[in-house]
Amino acid sequence: MWADEFSNFLAIKFNTAKRFGLEGCDTFIPGMKAIMDSLVETGAQKVIIGMPHRGRLNMLANVIHKPLKTIFAEMQGVAPKADQAMNWQENSGDVKYHLGTSYTKEYPNGKNLTVEILANPSHLECVNPVVMGKVRAEQHFSGDDNRIKRSRIVPILIHGDASFSGQGVVYEAMQMQDLTNYTVGGSIHVIVNNQIGFTTTPNKGRSGTYTTDLAKAIDAPIFHVNADAVDDVHQVFKIAAEYRQQFNHDVIIDLIGYRKMGHNELDQPSFTQPLMYK
Repeated sequence: MWADEFSNFLAIKFNTAKRFGLEGCDTFIPGMKAIMDSLVETGAQKVIIGMPHRGRLNMLANVIHKPLKTIFAEMQGVAPKADQAMNWQENSGDVKYHLGTSYTKEYPNGKNLTVEILANPSHLECVNPVVMGKVRAEQHFSGDDNRIKRSRIVPILIHGDASFSGQGVVYEAMQMQDLTNYTVGGSIHVIVNNQIGFTTTPNKGRSGTYTTDLAKAIDAPIFHVNADAVDDVHQVFKIAAEYRQQFNHDVIIDLIGYRKMGHNELDQPSFTQPLMYK
């Protein structure tokens, strides 16, 4: 409900702005909450996230709890008067949905989980090794660097379906899973699969059956889940978090939905994908 209403609000108040909404894969939001809740129960203290722009505003608002006034101010290109920390961003020339933030969530049982989403440029997947490097460094300096452990600081990487199979940096980073000097104890990968990469259907974007096929090279478990089945999504995201914490191994979630709008909300989807939208 929160994810849907947030999208509706943006559509009314910022109808001339590109928002790269989650419509069609909205269950990504409760899925991410399930991951957070599961990780904190299994000893995680911090989560570091890298993700593209698709669904990023919704994620910032409803999962990380970045203040709405800050999000809306950034969309308008201004900083809230009380937030002088944004000055460096005002002249960065980057688009607003690439900005990052961090937030510490307090749970009723007294446990805390710090969630940090890194800023990233328009080359969507190049943030992956940055996330892994930051996690590795923080694990080292916090003493969470025992190969069997590495459970306190966890990387989560969000992907698009076309970029996961089509951009080399994805596999270059993922194949470092078991390397002694680079391992982070497993990354949780979530593919927000709306079945369209930019304007390209899967049969014209990859040779494999599934976008996740390259993950077979590192024996990572792969969950394909229907984004319309909310209970299944919640369960799969929870299991993935538990698996990562138990086995310190990469795990892949393929959240299969659709794209309700165009590549962005200013596009006419029936022009770029006429058969799908028909």
